[in-house]
Amino acid sequence: MPVSGVRSTAQLKCIYTKASSMGNKQEALEVIVQQDSYDLVAITEIWWDDCHDWSAATDDYKFFRMDRREKRGFGAALYVRDCFDCIELNYCDDKVECLWIKMRGKTNKAGILLGVCYRPPNQHEEADEVFHKRLAEVSQSLALVLMGDFNLPDICWKYNTAERKQSRRFLECVEENFLTQLVNKPTRGGASLDLLFTNRVGLVGDVVVGGRLGLSEHEMAEFSVQGDVKRGVSKTTTMDFRREDFGLFRMLLEKVPWETFLKGKWVQEGWTFFKVVVLKAQEQTVPTCHKTNGRGRQLAWLNRELLLGLRKKRRVYDLSKKGQVTQEEYRISLGHAERKLERQKPS
Repeated sequence: MPVSGVRSTAQLKCIYTKASSMGNKQEALEVIVQQDSYDLVAITEIWWDDCHDWSAATDDYKFFRMDRREKRGFGAALYVRDCFDCIELNYCDDKVECLWIKMRGKTNKAGILLGVCYRPPNQHEEADEVFHKRLAEVSQSLALVLMGDFNLPDICWKYNTAERKQSRRFLECVEENFLTQLVNKPTRGGASLDLLFTNRVGLVGDVVVGGRLGLSEHEMAEFSVQGDVKRGVSKTTTMDFRREDFGLFRMLLEKVPWETFLKGKWVQEGWTFFKVVVLKAQEQTVPTCHKTNGRGRQLAWLNRELLLGLRKKRRVYDLSKKGQVTQEEYRISLGHAERKLERQKPS
């Protein structure tokens, strides 16, 4: 049965969503992370390939990714705030699309296993059984938090009943491994496709379903994880542009005989040369510093007007859930917010 009314000091603030392509939702993701300072962001159906910036959300997160086996670029992604000590577990389940991350615990603590899963609606029983076997193994050894789109709309989680054979088998697996499903509202239309599981009482709380990432058709699930996890110390270095010597940078670039060097070169060859020269000048004029693990760093392009527009979008969404605003009015508000994001995004 879903757990409600759990309010305590959260160790990890988390959010999960199915994106159905992150290609046009990168700025929306950045805003969500910026506004609410999540420690963990999980996404399924990212539809990204090597042309995209995998560190799109922010520099302050470790990024984990798993592509769909049959189709390039679908898959799942997980951002974990850089200050937490975590590693990816490389389970060789070729038939299953699931990303597993272990967050190391504090001294004498076992840690937490995070799973992000996408189960295609037409997945075969053989792949289901592979997943059930893996789930049985991991749920016995560690505190588990599993989230994802399981595409089992015929399951009634209130009464633990299902119509289809594969759905009934999944319910059996959940019960056999003493898992609790915590999402008690539909996440797409009237169906509960996106689910959240745990195997420890009190580990996950504050579950709220609502809001969407850009124009995704799926609702997001926000929740907190109460476990004791180990915080690491970031040793990552980054450019400190506040102390850049812009005069020297300009002088170094002005000394380059661009016309001579670029003459006769193809576009890609010319671009490569240009990039090498600029990066070399940057290395000479921009000092480095250790990246901090602080929260709430303001995005340069996230201005007051845009923040107000996004808050209005959230208010209209809440009203639509109460029946005080029509779905058409909500879609219009959502469209306005998306167009503002598009205009404000960095070039």
